[in-house]
Amino acid sequence: MDKVPSVTTSAPAPSPLPPLSTADPLTAEQWRTFLAIADAVVPSIVSEGDPSSTIPVMATGFDDVVGTLARGMPKSAGADAANDQDRTALARDYLAESASSNPGFKPTAWRMLAQMPADARKQLTGVLNLLNSRPGSLLFTGYATPIADQPVHVREAIVQSWNNARLQLFRQLGRSFSVLSKVCWLKSSQTLNRIVDCPDVPVDRRLEKSFDFEFIQIPANQGSAPEVLETDVVIVGSGCGGAVCAKNLAEAGHKVIVVDKGYHWSTDHFPMGPSEALEHLHMEGGSLLSEDNCAFTWAGQAWGGGGVINWAVCLQTQGFVRKEWAEKDGLPFFTSAEYQSCLDRVCNYMGASTEGINHNKANAYLLEGARKLGWAHNPCPINSGARPHWCGYCGYGCSSSIKQGTVVTWLPDAARAGAKFIEGFDVEKMLFEDRNGMKTAVGVQGTWTQRTPNTTPSPDAAKRPVIIKASRVILSAGTMQSPLVLLRSGINNPQLGRNLHIHPVIFMIGVYDEDVKSWEGPIVTAVVQEFENLDGKGHGAKIENMFMVPNSFLGVPLWTGGLDHKMVVAKLPKMIAYFSLCRDRDGGQVYPDPADGRTRFRYTTSTFDREHILQGLIGAAKIHYVNGAREIICPIPGLPVFRRDDAAASSGPDANTDAGDPGINDPAFQAWLGQLRARGLPHGDTFFGSAHQMGTCRMSATPRRGVVDPHGKVWGTDGLFVADASVFPSASGVNPMVTNMAISDWISRGVSKGIGRAKAAGNVVASL
Repeated sequence: MDKVPSVTTSAPAPSPLPPLSTADPLTAEQWRTFLAIADAVVPSIVSEGDPSSTIPVMATGFDDVVGTLARGMPKSAGADAANDQDRTALARDYLAESASSNPGFKPTAWRMLAQMPADARKQLTGVLNLLNSRPGSLLFTGYATPIADQPVHVREAIVQSWNNARLQLFRQLGRSFSVLSKVCWLKSSQTLNRIVDCPDVPVDRRLEKSFDFEFIQIPANQGSAPEVLETDVVIVGSGCGGAVCAKNLAEAGHKVIVVDKGYHWSTDHFPMGPSEALEHLHMEGGSLLSEDNCAFTWAGQAWGGGGVINWAVCLQTQGFVRKEWAEKDGLPFFTSAEYQSCLDRVCNYMGASTEGINHNKANAYLLEGARKLGWAHNPCPINSGARPHWCGYCGYGCSSSIKQGTVVTWLPDAARAGAKFIEGFDVEKMLFEDRNGMKTAVGVQGTWTQRTPNTTPSPDAAKRPVIIKASRVILSAGTMQSPLVLLRSGINNPQLGRNLHIHPVIFMIGVYDEDVKSWEGPIVTAVVQEFENLDGKGHGAKIENMFMVPNSFLGVPLWTGGLDHKMVVAKLPKMIAYFSLCRDRDGGQVYPDPADGRTRFRYTTSTFDREHILQGLIGAAKIHYVNGAREIICPIPGLPVFRRDDAAASSGPDANTDAGDPGINDPAFQAWLGQLRARGLPHGDTFFGSAHQMGTCRMSATPRRGVVDPHGKVWGTDGLFVADASVFPSASGVNPMVTNMAISDWISRGVSKGIGRAKAAGNVVASL
């Protein structure tokens, strides 16, 4: 077993955010209204105060609230909370804090609003303008007085009325404002992390120096003429697909250049803070929303792609999925011994195994709950090389390099084999020539943007057009971007961008009597598979554990009121959140924003897939119950919190007193499950999360059914391949990293053989 890096007391190096946009996203009046609503969602709560800016609570009730918060804090909560008096003072500070009282709240909101697509921001500013007017205020709030002029408790009641309105338009309005306000507060709060006792970095942060990547620097002051480079293979994207291709092709002796729009961040910057991680390591600042605003997905965008931010899970493609791809999609490779060799090769290379795993409480409870219920469950292999990986912050970057991801293994080995790299390279299109009537890829064209070491480019950073000529082009820009690059390159295929699968999830939260601190320890080391094949055709749901760093998770609980929400999120140290992850049968579509070309997507979770998620949620609730959760919370509007009453469970009118503990047969729990089933996951009111994207350049046996052929080559072209999760014929049903890597391993080895055959024939551009 390799040596585990020692614990360091040093803080991560700064990862400065880019400057705020000079163009204010809102007018002064719009800001006034937005901040007034935010302060209703996250209000200042005091015993006595000005009702225009605070919510006063009667002294007796306020003392009870403060006492509840102080008693619920972890014993070590806050550096200033060593005794009861300090804990009480911290509780009062937390309650008194409003959204806008934090200096960082408005800049955080500014950044998020400025990053919104133009049409979404136009809708938001239109609503703010209406709320600034007396007629609009009357229409939206029932009061002629503009909402910004109302006292806080009235503003809070207005947002609550939106959330509970009969018209979906108002419910979506309430959700939009409450989510925006919560997320910006979570990123900027000066008291939250102290009250839940969650440090900004792991208490046992380990640091191992990252590989010293060298990036090609383009001469900046050369006018508008493009810089021209030449290579055998250019790979667009350094994520889980591109990194595997780079290593394989470089080690096979080919000249390789890997380009990426993102930038490299060394391990001394990890884990980043939430704002920095979302800005530097994710697409669109971590806020990729579906067209109907009912789903979001996290997608990596940095040097190393999703391999930098994923949670280390290494599940191989399951047999029923492989059978579907082979038989239904006409791709026999997926049931071949060769594909299994690809799976094993990438897993062995990364040290993917269950050895060295020390489950945290959340994952241990998941396995134990499934055992108690007699359900199928297993530990999850992770790519830690059998070394202990006690890090719950890996979604913001792994400082220890124990996670054997793209920037620790594949890309360094590619560099050692001679591959060259360019960061900050935004590919505009592929370049083609007509050769013997065939559209043949001969390179890529894009723009390189310079940065100084470990900082992001400034608005006046040097830029330079670049052309890279190559005999083979591999597109590994990811599911959300690869189809857009092909569209910009003139590839006309009706399947392009379609068949988007995202593994939509909903969460089930258990609140326990004891502190569990789910942000400590490995994120996902267990999976429950009881519900993974509900239709007999490989569609269903898995149950896994959630990334529980406050700023990433606490946007999940629904907002029902200012005080209630503060009390709920303060329970984070006692929370475990499992998600029901669906292998979605029905897909969506990626498309370019008509205003600026950025990635947009249409995705509505189908009735079929929602039912499977619901079954997984019911399973997650039962796991929480048998493990002793005091409360069970599901973020479905209209569904109450389940609160356990052990005395009632064993002595109620329907209880069997001779049977002892009724377990999940507790009548109150069964009644709550009945409410959950009856409520379901109503379309338009349920918000789905996602961290997986697949299928938008799907592999197919014929050009009519997909974008690439069984070897990964784009139909109707020569020399152009796609190697990332976008080529999945359908959803993988498991965390897609290993499937992506195995397919990319196959494709890149085929590309290498094709180049070898072409060179032997004296024709470097010959096709496979």
